[in-house]
Amino acid sequence: MQSLVIGGTGPTGHLIVNGLRERGHRVAMLHSGRHELDEIPDDVEHIHTDAYDPAKVEEGIAGRHFDVCVATYGRLRAIAKLMKGRCERFVSVGGVPAYRGFMNPGLFEPAGLPVPVAEDAPVVREPGEDGKGYRIARTEEALFAHQPRAAHFRYPYVYGPYQLVPREWCVVRRILDGRRQIILPDGGLILHHHGYAGNLAHAVLLAIDQPEASAGQLYNCADEEALCLRQVVEIIATALGAELEIVSMPTEVAIPARPLLCMPTPTHRVLDLAKLKRDLGYRDPYPAREALAHTARWLVDHRPEPGGMEETVLQDPFDYPAEDELIAAWRRALAGLPEVAFERPPGYGLAYSGPGGRLSSNPEFED
Repeated sequence: MQSLVIGGTGPTGHLIVNGLRERGHRVAMLHSGRHELDEIPDDVEHIHTDAYDPAKVEEGIAGRHFDVCVATYGRLRAIAKLMKGRCERFVSVGGVPAYRGFMNPGLFEPAGLPVPVAEDAPVVREPGEDGKGYRIARTEEALFAHQPRAAHFRYPYVYGPYQLVPREWCVVRRILDGRRQIILPDGGLILHHHGYAGNLAHAVLLAIDQPEASAGQLYNCADEEALCLRQVVEIIATALGAELEIVSMPTEVAIPARPLLCMPTPTHRVLDLAKLKRDLGYRDPYPAREALAHTARWLVDHRPEPGGMEETVLQDPFDYPAEDELIAAWRRALAGLPEVAFERPPGYGLAYSGPGGRLSSNPEFED
């Protein structure tokens, strides 16, 4: 089989390319040529052109027909139209900001994206609600208009090698710089679904393996386990043999944590993966905790340039004097709180039986 991968040098692209090769496909990659990866074997054809220019894409594949086209990059609606009649199977990648409230949780009352969010949840319908989400949702409509039997994947934030915006670097660099404290909003208990590159690529390849089951379908795609922000920090610190004290502050005060939180509000973003599991039999080949630890170690070996593109896009200034000043001010504020004596201390409820909770009424348990 002859396959075309549009993109191929991002976090999931080379994994998809090599997954197709392992399935016996002859693979061509259409990409800019600015980035080449050692993981791409010599037998893969390279079509170097601008994936965002439909005329150049058409020129690059003129007169050719493909069994499979996987579009991970470029102007998706234009590519879907261009590939009509030029491929037997179309598989594409988009993003979860299509969901109404993903970028603007204030659209719900009370504020917050419903948890979990399934594929049939409302998408952005008005550009005033969220311009990016609106464009993504309209692109999905155009995609299925041109490719009604396409399989389309809504990616969350992707992590792993070759991520151009490596959120984990916010933690890894602090450890490498000798920091032993990190500020997190609200104890870091915010849940954000992410996807390890190897897991997301596996999901895409499952759709290629099962063309009838995935035809005309749209799928959420992410790790099976959604880690909270505190878990992310603790897993990275353990992987690098470091100890980081988590300094919890209200979101409004925890300004240095903004690049980790990736949004102004401490609301959850959790995807429902039931459809992906049911239709395609998806399970994580790489458990999230192991994948995150691997990503942290990879970043140590492939460190972004200080002040370079990755840090510029992350918008993390790594301003440690300001962080120290904020921590000191927060602790002074806490120390200045008056002691409040409750006539009867609040409890956790009689239903709670964990540490510090209600003891069993019968200390002797009999089978």
